[in-house]
Amino acid sequence: MIGPLLTKKVHAILRAAARAGTPAVECSLDLDRSRTTVEVGVAEWTWQGERFPYLETCKDRTVYHWVGEAFQPVSRFTTSLIKLVPTEWGPPTFEIDGIKMLPTARVSPYADAERKVGLIQPRGKVILDTCGGLGYFAAWCLQGRASRVHSYEKNADVIWLRSLNPWSPETGGSLTLTHGDIAAQIGALPGNSFDAILHDPPRFGTAGELYSQAFYDQLARVLKRNGKLFHYTGTPNKLTSGRNVPNEVAKRLQHAGFTYAASYIEVLGGGDCVPGVVKVTADPPEVVLRVAVRDPRRAAVERFTKEFAPLVTSGFAGTTGYTTGRPPVREVFAYWPALVAKSAVQPRVEVV
Repeated sequence: MIGPLLTKKVHAILRAAARAGTPAVECSLDLDRSRTTVEVGVAEWTWQGERFPYLETCKDRTVYHWVGEAFQPVSRFTTSLIKLVPTEWGPPTFEIDGIKMLPTARVSPYADAERKVGLIQPRGKVILDTCGGLGYFAAWCLQGRASRVHSYEKNADVIWLRSLNPWSPETGGSLTLTHGDIAAQIGALPGNSFDAILHDPPRFGTAGELYSQAFYDQLARVLKRNGKLFHYTGTPNKLTSGRNVPNEVAKRLQHAGFTYAASYIEVLGGGDCVPGVVKVTADPPEVVLRVAVRDPRRAAVERFTKEFAPLVTSGFAGTTGYTTGRPPVREVFAYWPALVAKSAVQPRVEVV
């Protein structure tokens, strides 16, 4: 059983109750996984019959756990500083040397994992989770009735964080967690053995081998025919001049197994609206790049929309343009002007 976990928010609730003379207060001691009642005193507080002291200093963005006789931050330093970080949503994220590893600005990292796992439809499938992290992908695979989840995590300290995180799933049963580098161990996995793969690696600068052609070839080898691959990736920090960004996006998506029924790339202001009519004689001072795809598979189009965030954060200046956030997926509406025989139309005039 995981002991009480304190954050600055919870500690402030306990302190406020003590100052107000309230004998008991309801709060969460497991990062909003559940609620419990705590008896509050002036110098200490009591939970499940055990007494605990207040912290002299309770830092923001820190989770504290009970170690014998004192509360200590849930963090370790072996080769990097790795720590559990609370969020306003409840489920925590984690950081490696100050770099946040899961999204938290606009969505809970747990809910974000739910959405991503939903794209591979885990029910009844054998799934490879290449970079286990806190186990949120695995947790949603299990809730989605996956047959089996094989998860790999390279960093022992991250596995230690999982042991203290109430939102991380327990191993055993349908979940196997291997402490190992998937890049080194994937070659030993049998071919055509997974129905789906979840691949959400660290950024390219720290785990370039997980973006290599050799690793992608291995993913294709172990994935069953018609299997699904979810791969979240960023882009280099700067896009050099002369690179065809739309084509690069299309190539990445095709490499991930997605093709589209149709795609459209237009440069508004460069004559694309009326091709052949307006002749561009000089470099225009400003243009708007518009990229769109059409496909009967909603999941394929949704995957396309996710490629725009890296262009906004790491691309050339002005990428955000006139739109906001991730472009929504909409049903296609089109019309086809056509001549109709006059004899097929019954004229009628109404005077109002």
